[in-house]
Amino acid sequence: MAMRQLFALLALCVMAVPALPETALAQHGAVERTNTMQVTIRQPGDGPVSERLALPLGQAAVIHLPVDAADVMVANPEIADAVVRTPTRAILLGQGVGRTNVFFFDADGALILDLSVRVERDMDGLGEALTRFVPGGRITAESMNANIVLSGTVPSASAADTALQVARRWADEPEQVISFLTVEGRDQVLLRVRIVEMQRTLVRQLGVNLNANLNTASPTVNRIETENAFSLAGRALGGLTGRVDLLNALGSDTRLGATINALERVGLVRTLAEPNLSAISGESANFLAGGEFPVPVGRDRDGNITIEYKPFGVGLGFTPMVLSEGRISLRISTEVSELSNQGSITLGGSAVTDQDGNVVAGVPALTIPSLTVNRAETTVELPSGGSLVIAGLIKEETRQAMDAVPGVDRLPVLGALFRSRDFANNETELVIMVTPYLVDPADPRALASPGDGYQPASTAAGVFLGRLNQVYAAPGADVNGQGWSGPVGFSVE
Repeated sequence: MAMRQLFALLALCVMAVPALPETALAQHGAVERTNTMQVTIRQPGDGPVSERLALPLGQAAVIHLPVDAADVMVANPEIADAVVRTPTRAILLGQGVGRTNVFFFDADGALILDLSVRVERDMDGLGEALTRFVPGGRITAESMNANIVLSGTVPSASAADTALQVARRWADEPEQVISFLTVEGRDQVLLRVRIVEMQRTLVRQLGVNLNANLNTASPTVNRIETENAFSLAGRALGGLTGRVDLLNALGSDTRLGATINALERVGLVRTLAEPNLSAISGESANFLAGGEFPVPVGRDRDGNITIEYKPFGVGLGFTPMVLSEGRISLRISTEVSELSNQGSITLGGSAVTDQDGNVVAGVPALTIPSLTVNRAETTVELPSGGSLVIAGLIKEETRQAMDAVPGVDRLPVLGALFRSRDFANNETELVIMVTPYLVDPADPRALASPGDGYQPASTAAGVFLGRLNQVYAAPGADVNGQGWSGPVGFSVE
């Protein structure tokens, strides 16, 4: 009985002890727990069964599983989709270009298959099309995400353009086709332009001015004159000027005479320019032989005149495109311009005077010249070494002016004495010929310049013979033998 009471007392004591936190119990050794749970993370492709699949866009692949699958998960259904027909067979559909993952699990949740799928465009069909449409090219087409990359070599630029156009039909957007094709053919183009311009001018002037000194008793009329100007040219250009006394009568102070001006001026201007310029296929090149003249275009905030320079002379700009060995496409722009007083603008100057009215300072008048321009711009296709006339401009301008005394000029025979006549005829003919060449780099020893071999004249030759330079030839030229084969030339001044 005493033993039972002792056990009951001990039980009451244990129940009276307050509950302590697990951490506190652990610190006192009252609780001891061992954590046996582990977290496992598997990266794509690290499963017990991992496979990779390259699936063409718009096609399907059949997957056979070793055990029944209870769950299928696709990371990105827009790239690929899985259709489970039986527990051990699934059909994978390629729906968009890109990469995704497909996981297959059994009924216990265990991973059966970790499949990495890459959906890309079908390059086999594109390769067959490139072989058919570009037979001479060695082109490789690869898919890079949503882009198509072309690499390899083609025989000409036109073949490269054909390959690019074909590949764009396989892409959603034209910008998704990237071309790294190399053209095997020559792509250096030398353009020779020959510009010939002829200008012929003809001016005729014929005028008669009458003058009379009258010896009359009338104090109001003592002298009569006619002033027939040359309005077309603005003045008499020169020529023959003579005075003829038609009547000398009625006394020594009474005379009747005429002044005759006659001129015929013929002018001829010939312009020849042959600019040559080289450029790579697809790149632009520009050439200007001439100069630039200043033109005021405005004022700045301080009132200073701002100047802009305008070019003039012989200009050439072209962009070649080598389509093949026998076809060169040229975008050409050429012009011949020169300064002219016709259409020029003169801005009046200013003067500063002193108290007496004398000019002590001032700004002279400013004349801004104009340009006479002959320009041609076009796009043509030529073979290497072939020529074409791209511009043949013919302009003829005839101007006539007549100044006369009204009424009297209608008289027969005598009316010619009261008239002055201007006649001007301007004729211009311009021909522009272009010739492209496919060129290769040359050995510098095979090239010659106008200054090769130049030597200044000696002091004795300059003083006694008036020479500026010695007779010279290009180095290496056989100037004494027969059958010259190198650059040969002399310059004598």
